Formats: sequence, C-alpha cells, structure tokens
Amino acid sequence: MVKKIVLTTIAVAIVIGAVVYAKLGQFTAMGEAAENMVLPPETVTAMAVEQAQWEQVITATATVSAVQGVTVSAEIGGRVTAIAFESGTDVEAGDRLLQLDTSSETAQLAAAEAAAALARADVARVRKLGKRDLASDDAVDRAEALLKETVAQVGVIQAQIAKKTVRAPFAGQLGLRLVNLGQILNDGDPIVPLQTLDPVYLDFSVPQQHLGRLATDMLVRTHNDGDTDTTLTGRILAISPQVDQVTRNVRVRALVANPSQALRPGMFAQVEVVQPEQRTVLPISATAVLYAPFGDSVFVVEENADAQSGETQQVLRQQFVQLGESRGDYVDVTEGLKAGETVVTSGVFKLRAGTQVVIDNTLAPRPQLNPRPNDS
Repeated sequence: MVKKIVLTTIAVAIVIGAVVYAKLGQFTAMGEAAENMVLPPETVTAMAVEQAQWEQVITATATVSAVQGVTVSAEIGGRVTAIAFESGTDVEAGDRLLQLDTSSETAQLAAAEAAAALARADVARVRKLGKRDLASDDAVDRAEALLKETVAQVGVIQAQIAKKTVRAPFAGQLGLRLVNLGQILNDGDPIVPLQTLDPVYLDFSVPQQHLGRLATDMLVRTHNDGDTDTTLTGRILAISPQVDQVTRNVRVRALVANPSQALRPGMFAQVEVVQPEQRTVLPISATAVLYAPFGDSVFVVEENADAQSGETQQVLRQQFVQLGESRGDYVDVTEGLKAGETVVTSGVFKLRAGTQVVIDNTLAPRPQLNPRPNDS
C-alpha cells in the first residue's frame, strides 16, 4: 500500500515538473521575442524651428466715445409744430430738425417792426426840425434812443423765433427721436441724440510700468468684435499727465478712423499700441510643449543610423526648455532649442525619448499668430 502511494506521488511530481518546465520554456521564448521585437514607428506632425521678428505691442481694453456727441435739446419752450428728421438718419451742420410754434412771436414781431418804422419816421422829422432850430437837441436824442430801443426789440423777437427752429449743431448721425408732434417742450427737454461716428475716440488705461513706452502719434490698432477681419488704425492723441492713485494706471486717448461706422460710442474694443521696435524670437507651436511640474519639455526629432541595418531612422530626444511670451498659437522658446531643429507638434503626451517616428504633416493644423476661429 505504501509502495503504491509513493509511486503515485512520484508520477504526479514528474507530470507537474514537466508542465512547469514547458511553461518556463514558453516564458523564456516570449521574453526573448519581446526583447527582439521592434515596435512600428509613431506617426507624428512636426515643424522646423525658425527665428522670427515679433512686433511689440501693448494691449488694453478701450471704450469708444464720439469726437462730438450731444443730446439736442430745446433752448426755449413751446409746442412742436413740425419734425424734420427721422431716427437714425445722417444730417449736416445747420440742418433743421424741429420747429416750435412761433405764432405769438410772429405777431409780436409785426408790432415791434411797426413801432420801429414809426420811430424811424419820428427821428427823420425831429432831425429836420432840429436843422431849422425848431426842435431841441434833447428831442433829437430822445427820438434816436427810442428808435434804437424799438430796433433792439425787433432783434429780440427775431432771436426768439430763430431759437424755436432747432438745427443740428454739427454733422453726424441722429439717434432715436424723443419727441412727438404737438408735444409741449420745456427749456432743456431732450429731442434727439446726435453723434459723429468717423473718426472716434478710443479711451483706455495702461499700467504705469508701460508709461515710458508710450508717446503721442504712436500707431494704434483695433477691430470690431463683429468684424474681426477688418482692422481699424489710428494714432495716440493724448496721454494723461496724472496716474490714477487707486489702479496706478494712466489714461490714454487715441483717434481712430471709422469709415464703416463699425465702432459706436459706448462699445468696448481690444486695442493694440504698436511699439517702434521688434524682437527676435524662436517661436514654436504651443501644442509642441509637454507641460510638467518638474519642467516644460519638447521632443526633438533626430536622425540616427540603425546599428544593425545601417538605415537612417528618425528618433525622439526629450529636451527641456524655458518659455517666454505666448502669442496666438505660438510660444517663444528662450532657452533649450536652436534654429533649424525639428520638434513634434502633436500628441506629445504619449511619446517618450528614443521612440522611432515618421513625420506626416498632411492633416496638421497651421498655427497662426492671430487665430480667428469661425463663429459656431
């Protein structure tokens, strides 16, 4: 009985040993195959690093205001008898906008003109009598003074009539009408806004550290948010001599041509003050940078000869870099790269140093300094 048990145990041990030996052989073969296996190259997009000249700009958010803008109002009160404009129309300086009732002033003017005519006749008669010594000098002076008083009264009434005709003080575009026909207006009641739209002012603030980089007549660029393809240009008109004590910003005013009237008073706009000097940079696509807490890096494509086949292969080298200013889709590399090197521009998070790659830029997006995506 004991002999059978021993033989059975030995047989089971032999079987288990054979199985383990076979599996160890398989694992060894798989390890050798993995060591000798060559992974296929990764397909990547890449760009050559080249020096560029970037213009230096100071950016700010500006408020658009009219060079001339008022709310036309009634200088004296009266009833509206005629409205000679439509909301939103363009007018020239001196165009009639509104007429107030002048019936009482017209009657007063007729009486004043009659009194003035009578005073002129009296002066003529008194002067003739004075020449014949039939009237005193005092009578002549009184007649002439009365004539001046009546003529002045005529002028006062004519001025009142003229003020009841409201005219545009300057050329521009009218806003929405604020009065109706037959309405009784008081002194100073608003009638319609009037704004000049070409050119316009851009008022913006700049931090005090940029004050030394500003000067009058510097080039200014801006565009309307609704039409990003059209750039409007102008010049700095004035720089405030005082810095705000709370924000430490200085106020700047620029005059910008607005022929299409795309900019309207009250709008905000992004403005760029173009500096006269340019800076040499080494820009790469921002998607080429692998950001990490221990340092930012890029993958440089290098050509190496394969030790066995002798063929030239493109492999990656991870290079740590220092970054500078970002602009659009680009970022400036201040240290770590040289002009002429090629860096990977997509999928850098899945790459590692020593990976063999193939460059295919067929579907690579083109980076831009001023990207303007379509409004979706």
